Amino acid sequence: MAHPSTAPAPLAPVPGTSLHRQLFMVLRDEISRGVYAATGALPKEEALGERFGVSRITVRRALADLAAQGLVERRHGLGTFVRADAPPMRSSPSLSVIDGLRSTAIETDVEVLNVEQAVPPPDVASVLQLPAGELAVHALRLRSIDGMPVMLTEAWVPAALGKRVTAAQLRKQALYEILMSQGVAFGRVVQEFSAQVADPQRAGWLQTEVGSPLLKMVRLMHDLQSRPVQHLTVLLSPERSRILMDIPGASVNTLSAGQIVHDVPRRTGGTAPRRR
Repeated sequence: MAHPSTAPAPLAPVPGTSLHRQLFMVLRDEISRGVYAATGALPKEEALGERFGVSRITVRRALADLAAQGLVERRHGLGTFVRADAPPMRSSPSLSVIDGLRSTAIETDVEVLNVEQAVPPPDVASVLQLPAGELAVHALRLRSIDGMPVMLTEAWVPAALGKRVTAAQLRKQALYEILMSQGVAFGRVVQEFSAQVADPQRAGWLQTEVGSPLLKMVRLMHDLQSRPVQHLTVLLSPERSRILMDIPGASVNTLSAGQIVHDVPRRTGGTAPRRR
C-alpha cells in the first residue's frame, strides 16, 4: 500500500482560526523539530506562499508572529532565520507530580477567578465519590508567565477537605500545598488527555482564538488510602504549552504508560468505549 504524501496540503479557512495563525503553528512546529537546523534559514516568502497556497501578506503575518515570540529574526536582504537564542521548544520531563505542581506554582503568576462551594457536575461528583447534591469547593484559576496566560485550571475538592481553600489563600499557596498543610498525603494519580474547543469565555482568558483547539488534562488525585481528594481540569493553548511524560522502562507494559480509549459511536446511536 502506498504511503500518503507527507507534503503539507494548502491551508484552508477554519472557523475561529485565521490562515496566518495556521501557518504560524505549522512553521513553529517545524522549527521545534529542527527542520531548519542545517542553515537556520526559513524558505523565502514566495516559496512559503506557493507551498501553502496563501498570499504573501498571510506569510508575512505568520512570520511576524514567530518573530514576536522570539523564534525567528528577519535579516534585511537575506530572509528569515531561526534565532540562535530562540527559547527551547523541546525539553525532557524530570519531575514527579508533586514536584511538577511545585514548579508550576513557582514559575507562574496566579489569578484567582472564582472560589465557591457548589454542586459539582455529575461526572465529577461520581469520581470524587460524592453523594448526589453534595457540595464541593470549586476553584477556577488562571496562571500566566510574564503576563501571558499559559493555563486555566478548574479544581473540585470535597467540602470536608476544602475548608481552608479561599481566594485569599490561593493567592498565597497552591491548592496542593493547602491540602498537604491539612495532612493530605497524595498517592495514586489518574490522568486523562484530550482536546477541547475554546469557547468565547475560555478563549478570552487564554488569549487565543474562539474555536481554536486546547489541550485538556484531567487529573484525579487520591490520598494514600486511595480516596479521591481532588479533581483537576487543566486547559492549555498548544501554541504555548506541551505535556511531557517520562515513563520508566519497567512501566512501559503497564497502565502507568497510559491507555488509549476510543469512544466510538455505535450504529444504534450509543457510544462504545474501546481500549488499546
